[in-house]
Amino acid sequence: LFGMIAFAAGAALAGIEMQRPALARAVPTMVGAAVLIAGALQFTAWKAHQLACCREIPRLERILKAATAWRHGLRLGLNCCGCCAGPTASLLAIGIMDLRTMAVVTAAVTFERLAPAGERAAQALGIFAIGSGLFLVAQAVGLG
Repeated sequence: LFGMIAFAAGAALAGIEMQRPALARAVPTMVGAAVLIAGALQFTAWKAHQLACCREIPRLERILKAATAWRHGLRLGLNCCGCCAGPTASLLAIGIMDLRTMAVVTAAVTFERLAPAGERAAQALGIFAIGSGLFLVAQAVGLG
């Protein structure tokens, strides 16, 4: 469902860009800004909470019943969506169909989810995203 919405929004934006050259020139700067914001999100308490919930290991007694398993799975899925919001925003901004970007985002999400010090891993990824965002903005405005 999210992919269909993102595709429709991207197609609509591409159509508008073709009609408005000023918007087309601004898009690279907006992409860099989106990556910068995604990097800054990695340092928030909200991100730390989402990551902690996403990394939680369920206790067996909590998931013995089907209804309980369903609720736990839904809650875990929503927490993980929140946890991955920054990297996913970067992926959407840079390009969903860019295989290198998909590989980097997949590795980043896996790293922060499985690393022993998840919050520090998320912050390290935030530094990388902020640097990448600054590079993209500099490149868009002609400094890079």
